[in-house]
Amino acid sequence: MTIMTTIAQWDMFEASFNGPADGNPFRDVQLEATFRQHGRSVRVPGFYDGEGVYKVRFMPDNAGAWSFVTKSGAAELDGQAGSVTVTAPRPGNHGPVQVANRFHFAHADGTPFLSFGTTCYAWTHQPLTEQQKTLATLAWTRFNKLRMGVFPKDYPYNVNEALHDVYQRDASGNLDFDRPNPESFRHFENQVKALGDMGIQADIIMLHPYDRWGYSGMSEAQDYRYFAYLTARLAAYHNVWWSLANEYDFLLDTKPMHQWDRYFHIIEENDPYGHLRSIHNGDPEANYDHRKAWVTHVCIQNWDVKRTGEWRAAYGKPVVNDEPEYEGNIIQSWGNISAGELVHRFWTTAMRGGYAGHGETFSHPQDLIWWAKGGELHGEAWQRIGFLRDVMEESVTNGFDPIDPKMGFPWNRISGARDGDTTIIYLGEHQPVIWAAGLPQDDRNYAVDLIDTWNMTVTPARIVPAPENHPTRHGTHVRPRKPDAAFAVELPGKPNLAIRIRPAGN
Repeated sequence: MTIMTTIAQWDMFEASFNGPADGNPFRDVQLEATFRQHGRSVRVPGFYDGEGVYKVRFMPDNAGAWSFVTKSGAAELDGQAGSVTVTAPRPGNHGPVQVANRFHFAHADGTPFLSFGTTCYAWTHQPLTEQQKTLATLAWTRFNKLRMGVFPKDYPYNVNEALHDVYQRDASGNLDFDRPNPESFRHFENQVKALGDMGIQADIIMLHPYDRWGYSGMSEAQDYRYFAYLTARLAAYHNVWWSLANEYDFLLDTKPMHQWDRYFHIIEENDPYGHLRSIHNGDPEANYDHRKAWVTHVCIQNWDVKRTGEWRAAYGKPVVNDEPEYEGNIIQSWGNISAGELVHRFWTTAMRGGYAGHGETFSHPQDLIWWAKGGELHGEAWQRIGFLRDVMEESVTNGFDPIDPKMGFPWNRISGARDGDTTIIYLGEHQPVIWAAGLPQDDRNYAVDLIDTWNMTVTPARIVPAPENHPTRHGTHVRPRKPDAAFAVELPGKPNLAIRIRPAGN
């Protein structure tokens, strides 16, 4: 048959074919398609969707006419052809997120992407009513990335059975890790699409150690097939990020390092669009070697967010600290920091050139905790994190890079960053009544704002003369020092303030 259709750039084209249903088609039948435009060809793997149906999905990255033809060892699937006419992107679809400017992200059309993520590990495995609550909650927050696992999770506060088995069960009732359950994958990808429709990136966690079903104990060959299958199903969604694992180092006893490297390669081989790829550690000092070429950005957990510049320097890539600990009140120390502390860690991370992740872990009689199951938010950090996003997006051009902490005091204590003509200085726990360091040294006209990071206000700052620095002594000679800047800002002497400086008129 010949298939012809029209879709928008960066939307998903899907072609379905009938083919062999005997034996184990998940393992035994191969399918791929080659899409061509103007001499360019793109190989796209297909997958088996159950009941004799095979699918190929394609996300065109360029407008115009594309043609395709399939290739398979199964005669019914081989040589199927068609064409796709691609129009301009839909409003709001800026294409997949990519690394840009070395330490930052942008969509394929060049629109900057500042990552403000949250975590709901097992939300797609909860009852449908809870999943709807999660989507409704996300719709009125400012989060633009969600960490979510393919597999259900067995962990304190998260012990319920999953909505679907991810693999089919055999006649004895045991999970057959050679036969994915298409119903489970269809549901998962529908929720990925729902996130994409809201402008939220799905940071898909492919493996984790918190398991009682046996998913984390699949064989090496089964793991490889799983990675290929998942990538073939989901790569054509524009809002996908690949996260190989949550806390990969807790799986090293059964999945040695060569397997993790191979997982990355399988994704590369089956994702023609080059979606972002990362891996997440458990032990704060057990980072994967993010310098490896197949890792696109640094994904870590570490409470000490002042080390963000250290990780930028060590790996030379964007740094996303997805777990700087969570706002909540559970017994575990990583899940009981205050909203103010989490907001502080977000600002510190951002002003040191990285990106932080949110989570919320308040005790609940039915264990309906956002970090595990989604649902509803009960804390106070999420609003302030959205405010930070608004402040940064108002001025972003390339991404905020830190004022070099090697300059010494005060930048080893205070966090500041610049993007183009905009400088933001975050004072954090410090509460001076006057500030000049990092402010302009020329006499141009600047707009200077005082930002209250907790009360979410932006007001014009009061400009005052810059104080002279204390003189320095070199041997027997005393040398006077000039002021740090052309002017200073008067402050109310309370913590959690930031100063923003931009050329007047911006």
